[in-house]
Amino acid sequence: MTKKIDPFQRMLLIIIVVYSVFVTIKNPGFFQIQTVFDIIKTSSTTMIVAMGLLVVMISGGIDVSFMAIALFGSYTSLYIMIQTGINNLAFAFVVSMAIGIVLGLINAVLISWLKLPPFIITLGTQNLFHGIMTTFISDKSFGSGVLPECLHKFGQGTLFKVATANGSTGLTVSLIPVLIAGLATYFILRKTMIGRGIVAIGNDEESARRAGFNPFKIRLFVYAYSGALAGMMGIVYAAQVNALYPNKMVGDELMVVAAVVIGGTKITGGQGKIFGAVLGVLITYLLNSTLIMIGLSSSWNNLFVGAILVIAVAITSYQERVKNRKHLIFTE
Repeated sequence: MTKKIDPFQRMLLIIIVVYSVFVTIKNPGFFQIQTVFDIIKTSSTTMIVAMGLLVVMISGGIDVSFMAIALFGSYTSLYIMIQTGINNLAFAFVVSMAIGIVLGLINAVLISWLKLPPFIITLGTQNLFHGIMTTFISDKSFGSGVLPECLHKFGQGTLFKVATANGSTGLTVSLIPVLIAGLATYFILRKTMIGRGIVAIGNDEESARRAGFNPFKIRLFVYAYSGALAGMMGIVYAAQVNALYPNKMVGDELMVVAAVVIGGTKITGGQGKIFGAVLGVLITYLLNSTLIMIGLSSSWNNLFVGAILVIAVAITSYQERVKNRKHLIFTE
């Protein structure tokens, strides 16, 4: 958790720069401010939930239900607004995030109560949450014509515009929730005692308990925080697509997990950085949006992301072994 950019993050930056130069050489149309703004817009939703997942993984857990939570929170809050005629963006965010917190707490309680791996629990609650929503709330799709006007304005809003050869392009207002999520995560991990507890239980839960940390309370916090950010992300996503679907988002969890791991987060917990997670998300979206520009089909995206993921895990594992040997810790 140092402030300096570590060698691994430098390597990710180099990959992004070199690949961007390569794409620009193959297709000069890539080197435009509009392309940068488009990547920021499409990756903004993933960056929000990546912050929540980062905190969960640092604590030694895992969550694959956050997309179902994002869908549950956003769909329910917007459905209420459609049925009641409420046109208030703050209402949408507050209700969606509140639902996310409740569902996150359910995850934490089940993990602590059943003593089962978090992956198994959240895989089950992913289907449970989605099933509850489609069965008891609604399974209908809603187009832009019935959605609240405030959502449409938010989705189309820009922080500022830049003149281009084809007119003008703007930096999406969706960047604001990303910055809020990033700053909140930074404050929690770097400036609070609970942040120290998150890292402590991720490294060794028993040692953290002896140091005075309560693993159950910390687990409640990290899953509730992940749920809150998932609720936030759901509203941002609905605003961007300007529609409400009962089956969207669910199924994209592993891409987010891959992005966070590519950013240098240890799967076993205790280590992870916000900037690394951001770089991991950027790499996945950069590949996804530029393969066609260099003459490759989108099916190559999984190959490249998978290769980078394997390399990232291998490097992280090697760095951990070197660190352990320096401290005369032998686990092999």
